[in-house]
Amino acid sequence: MSETAHDTPAASVTAMVDHVLALAATWTAWDGIPAPVDDRVYTPHKAIRRVADHMIDHLSELEARLAGEEPRPDHWHASAITTEADRAPFTEEDLEEARSRLTRLARIWANRLEALTAEQLDDSPGEGWSFRELARHLAGSTYYADALGDLS
Repeated sequence: MSETAHDTPAASVTAMVDHVLALAATWTAWDGIPAPVDDRVYTPHKAIRRVADHMIDHLSELEARLAGEEPRPDHWHASAITTEADRAPFTEEDLEEARSRLTRLARIWANRLEALTAEQLDDSPGEGWSFRELARHLAGSTYYADALGDLS
């Protein structure tokens, strides 16, 4: 498979975070009413929490598999719950925190993925998706931000 600089696994993860943060920049206008999507509801804090948790969960999986270990199962409730913290207003300070958190996580992902060979990306150790597929799956985390959309 031939990839361009914009189509690499690392770029797909960083582009996902860029997309999420572009939408999050509009969430300070949130009216406090959770957005119903599918069988769940979403708020700005919940969307950021889910993106970060998803990135951490799969990074843990990737690192464990590279180390020859079994990935540790997560015990998060994921998007099945909406916590009181998820319902809090989303302020400029929250946006700044989200930018710092998600851009750092994206950089960790990009650095790790860019250090892997094409063979490691496609023929990844352990059970589960290849690391290339894992990055593409992670790029789908835009779902949580798209649930709220642009609130400007």
